[in-house]
Amino acid sequence: MTSGGPDLKPLFRSTTILAIRRRGQVVVVGDGQVSLGNTVMKGGARKVRTMQEGKILGGFAGSAADGLSLFERLEAKLGEHGGRLRRAAVEMAKDWRTDRVMRKLEAMLIVADIEGMYLLSGTGDIIEPDDGLVAIGSGGNYALAAARALCEHTDLGAREIAEAAMKVASDICIYTNSNFTIEVLGE
Repeated sequence: MTSGGPDLKPLFRSTTILAIRRRGQVVVVGDGQVSLGNTVMKGGARKVRTMQEGKILGGFAGSAADGLSLFERLEAKLGEHGGRLRRAAVEMAKDWRTDRVMRKLEAMLIVADIEGMYLLSGTGDIIEPDDGLVAIGSGGNYALAAARALCEHTDLGAREIAEAAMKVASDICIYTNSNFTIEVLGE
């Protein structure tokens, strides 16, 4: 499979990342699959991590090298802004939009702490979801839809909803597997 562009670069498809805030808990979960075209290249990649001594969770979708680079840049911004996620996210989004090199990065981030949850993209977007749910990646819409339904119609906790929603996404999206990395903040 190719990107369809004139250079015919291979199209990497990888990841579903889901973040949930519910009843004092924040959960970020990601699958472990990395695909190149229609081939699974790796099944156990870690695309979710903790930052700031476990006080902030993050996950990336897209190019692994770009995602890891973005995590490093965000951690630097967190250091500059005393660990305040909202401020660091806003400053990173500004840099990402205006910096020539950063604009070429092909990844998206979800970052969260107990107080906020943000989706960051290379167009300078910083989106804070209204309902405490956000997802990115090839199976993101499946996971998000399942999580919304479970939040509305069950009493399950954030972790249980995250696992169930990701299972739905992994059953539907061929670029998402069920080898999950789950990080939790709060009760």
